[in-house]
Formats: sequence, structure tokens, C-alpha cells
Amino acid sequence: MAYLYLVLAISAEVIGTSLLKSTEGFSRLWPSIWCLGSYAIAFVLLSQVIKTVSVGVAYALWSGLGTVAIVAIGSAFLGEEITPLKIVGIGLVVAGVVILNLGGAH
Repeated sequence: MAYLYLVLAISAEVIGTSLLKSTEGFSRLWPSIWCLGSYAIAFVLLSQVIKTVSVGVAYALWSGLGTVAIVAIGSAFLGEEITPLKIVGIGLVVAGVVILNLGGAH
């Protein structure tokens, strides 16, 4: 159940981050409410996850996979360019998450 909550936490965090640009510096009410609400949900779910999953592994998955998703969303929907250097960076994030999970499996 913890990993289901983690997937939901990552999804909520990605939604919140995707909405940041539309808040225009938190000057627009509804995008700001949705953004902050998404972050609140993400943190509540993450707090449930760390009851059974180590904080380091949970946070690595949450932040790492969220980062990869945001780069993809930025490229697909926000007109952001994906460069070879960004691809290397994403690969390093994924490698770090895998290594932390392998270390946490013992």
C-alpha cells in the first residue's frame, strides 16, 4: 500500500509543479489554490509512505521520478527544450534512485 501512496504522492507533486507557471507568481487565485492543494496532498501521502519505507528511499523515488516526469511534461507541453546534457542528467537521477533502492533492499 505504501508504494501506491508513493505513486499518488508523486502524481500530486507533478501536478502541483506543472501548475506553478500558470499561477503567475501566485497572483492568480484558482491555479494557486490547485497548485498548493496538490502539494499538500503530495506531502500528506509522502508522510504516510515513510511510516513503512525508509525516508531516503521514499524521498529519492518521490523527487527523482517527479523530476523526470516534470522534464517530460516541460518538453511536451511547456515548450522546454531537451538537450543531450539534460538527458544525461535524467539518466544520473534514475541511476541514483536505482542505487539507493538497491542499497535499501538489504
